[in-house]
Amino acid sequence: MSRDRTPDSHDFPTRPYDLVREFVIALVVVLVISGGLALIFSSPDDPAITMSAWAKAQPNDVVATAAGELAGTTTSAGYGPPYNSNADGQKLGPLPLQKWAGVRIPVDSSSLVLRPLSNLSSDPALSTALSTWKTATPAQQTKWATAYSDALTKAPNNDPAKVAAGDYGPVPALSTAFLGLAKTGGLEGALTSSGNFYGGDQTQSLLLLTDGTYLESLARAQNLGGDQWGMMNEVGNAPGQPWMWLYTFWYQVAPFSTSDNADAQVWGLMMLLTLLLMFLPFSPGLRSIPRWIPIHRLIWRNYYRRVKRA
Repeated sequence: MSRDRTPDSHDFPTRPYDLVREFVIALVVVLVISGGLALIFSSPDDPAITMSAWAKAQPNDVVATAAGELAGTTTSAGYGPPYNSNADGQKLGPLPLQKWAGVRIPVDSSSLVLRPLSNLSSDPALSTALSTWKTATPAQQTKWATAYSDALTKAPNNDPAKVAAGDYGPVPALSTAFLGLAKTGGLEGALTSSGNFYGGDQTQSLLLLTDGTYLESLARAQNLGGDQWGMMNEVGNAPGQPWMWLYTFWYQVAPFSTSDNADAQVWGLMMLLTLLLMFLPFSPGLRSIPRWIPIHRLIWRNYYRRVKRA
C-alpha cells in the first residue's frame, strides 16, 4: 500500500495579501477604541495637593483650621486612636476595635501649628506670640483659641480681617503667621520631615488638610465625597483600582450610610464576604449553587456535548 503523498504548498491556489495594511487597520481600530474608552471612563490625573495651593486658594480656611487646631476642636483633635485618646473611635458592635489598637501615632493638634512656627526665628512678633502662648495655662490657651475660632465663623466670609474685637490672645498672630508659612511652601517640609529620618511621612499633612474644608471641596468636585459614588486611587498615570467598587459600594447603602461606625462595619462585612468566598467549596448549600444554576454548562457547552456523546 502506498502512502499518501504530502501535497506541495505550491499546488494550492494563492492570492495577494497586504500584511502591512492589515496591521495598520488593526492598529488604528485598537487606538480609536482605546482612546474612546479612556476618554469616557478614565479618571483624572490631578497634581498633588499642597499646603501652598491650599493657602492661595482658600486662605481663610487655613486661618480657621489653624485656630481650630489650637483650640482642639478639629476632626483629628477628637478622632481618637491611633492619634490621641479623645474618643473611642470605630466600633464593630460592642467591640471597640479602634480603641484596642491604641495610640500608635500620637499627634497633638496644636503641634501641627506650633512646631512649624517655632522654626521661624527671624520674626520678632511671632516669637512674642509663641512665648505668650507657651507661658499661658492650658485653660487660657483653649479660651483664646475657642473664642477666635468662634469669631471667625461669625465673620463675613470667615474673613480674619472682619473678625469682631475680642480677647483672642496671640491666636490671631499665630494663625496669620501660619498662613504666611503655608503660602511660601515651607509648611509642607516642616510637617513631612518631623519625626522621620527620610522626611516622607505625610500623616500630619493629611490630618491638617482633612481638618479644613479645601480637601473635601476638591473631593466632592470629583464625586469622591462620602455620600457620592466616585472612586479614584492612582499614582501618576497608573490605572485606578476598579476592584474597590465593592468596598465603597456599602458606604452608600443603609445602615452603613448613616452609621458613625461605618468604617468598622464595612470592614467586618468585607471580611465576612472574603471568608465566605474562601470556604465556598466547603459550605453546604452554597457549594451546590453551580449544580442548581448550571451556567458553567452553558459556557462550556461544546465540552459537555462531547462528553455526553462519548
